[in-house]
Amino acid sequence: MKKRLITLSLALFSFGVMNFFYGQENSDIINWYNGKGPGMNTEKAYKALKKKKSTTVIVAVIDSGIDIEHKDLKGKIWVNEDEIPNNGIDDDKNGYIDDVNGWSFLGSPGQNQKYARLEKTRIYAGLMERFDGKTAADVASADKADYDLYKKLKKEIEDERNGNLQALEQYKGLQEAFPEILRQLKQKLGDNFTTEDVEKMQATTPEDMQLKQIGMYIAAGQLSEEQLAEGVAYLDASANYQLNPAYNDRQFIGDNPHDFNDTHYGNNDVEGPDALHGTHVGGIIGAVRGNELGGDGVAENIKLMSVRAVPDGDEQDKDIALAIRYAVDNGASVINMSFGKAYSMHQKEVYEALAYADSKGVLLVHAAGNDGQNVDVQDNFPSSAYSFQTKKLDHYITIGASTRYKDKLAADFSNYGKTKVDVFAPGFEIYSTVPQSDYKNLQGTSMAAPMVAGVAALLKSYFPELSMAQIKEAILKSAKSYEGTTTPQPGDGVAVDFGALSVTGGVVDVAAAVKMCKAMSSKK
Repeated sequence: MKKRLITLSLALFSFGVMNFFYGQENSDIINWYNGKGPGMNTEKAYKALKKKKSTTVIVAVIDSGIDIEHKDLKGKIWVNEDEIPNNGIDDDKNGYIDDVNGWSFLGSPGQNQKYARLEKTRIYAGLMERFDGKTAADVASADKADYDLYKKLKKEIEDERNGNLQALEQYKGLQEAFPEILRQLKQKLGDNFTTEDVEKMQATTPEDMQLKQIGMYIAAGQLSEEQLAEGVAYLDASANYQLNPAYNDRQFIGDNPHDFNDTHYGNNDVEGPDALHGTHVGGIIGAVRGNELGGDGVAENIKLMSVRAVPDGDEQDKDIALAIRYAVDNGASVINMSFGKAYSMHQKEVYEALAYADSKGVLLVHAAGNDGQNVDVQDNFPSSAYSFQTKKLDHYITIGASTRYKDKLAADFSNYGKTKVDVFAPGFEIYSTVPQSDYKNLQGTSMAAPMVAGVAALLKSYFPELSMAQIKEAILKSAKSYEGTTTPQPGDGVAVDFGALSVTGGVVDVAAAVKMCKAMSSKK
């Protein structure tokens, strides 16, 4: 699922959605992740590599799509040289027609899927057919576990959906009133009012007090027409699609999502109807460096393969499994996976795809998730360690999100885990590419994962003689340790040792990883 965080607390209502944050542009944040301190020391790494030549590395981005025409991704998009563009023929005979820059598993010729139900909603919809209208007394003992899950999901989904429908109406109401609210504030305080101006406002009536409070949010940059529109769009998607058991989220594709033998579906539109998330991820990995446009990509000599499999909602296991196999079979050395979900109906099939990538030496970089939870305890899929798994995946790495603030080093939304989260990387206040050659400040573990995918690609580019297993080892062993550094624990804010939140207890350090790769390379 594309993860978003929209938080807005007003006197009118209080509603928070934790996933993927839309922030303001701030010159202080541009490229902070490539710098020193809590950053990754990327610039220092490039200085150490100045006299060394690089080779091109393909990075697959399994996501919502990429704006392949973005000015800051020029020359960075993978091209399938064995495919003749737009001739309607599968020239390379890989089963996908005109897959010049990648493939979309979210559509059919001329149509694209945007929205999808959550996996728990799909499961609930299936259980409804078996248990709707039944009581516990009507259910056979063999079906009791499924019935209990049905009751659990029914309450969870209905409560959440009803809450979101109510919040949607409140957001729409504020959105409609916003121009008049802004007009009144400007009339009282001037066009460019500040928080100090709002603080001085006299408020003697409930209406004035409400106006003052909203004015503080506006002046602080926490409330705007754009943010309200984003809030409305988020809540509409959640209530009417993601949590709606009746929504047919496969209507534009026409395949059976439970039949993994039905593989050749989709289309070659690798951007799709909403490529914000994937474009931002792609820019973090490989936006043109040094051109003073937005932030600099971590890796320089790369090609981005766009594999569209993540809708606005939860991804289908089948799409993810096929996307991983597509990326591997078409030459990707690194696969970025900035998605995840709490339930998975086809875990073994996804694991088999992960194991296939692992067997081919392809590094799988997965975002830990944005629920502020310990994933050693709470399920988050895909996983590095499924309950049925007997063989460790040597090329799988899970990434938590860190910030640029040493006293709050772990991002408050980030998942963590001493055994299942390997390392942290910058994922807070990340300014990167978005569609229409634009830029935006976003945050989430979705941003932290491509940091590491970029680092892996950078290292492979300059040290092609090293295996991806060695590069993974270098990334983890060279991470800057923050053991002993106190940080609020994501989720509950309890003060903890940052070192207890991941396997390494550290944040990725590119310069240190380069140094370690040099040492590894000299031994070959």
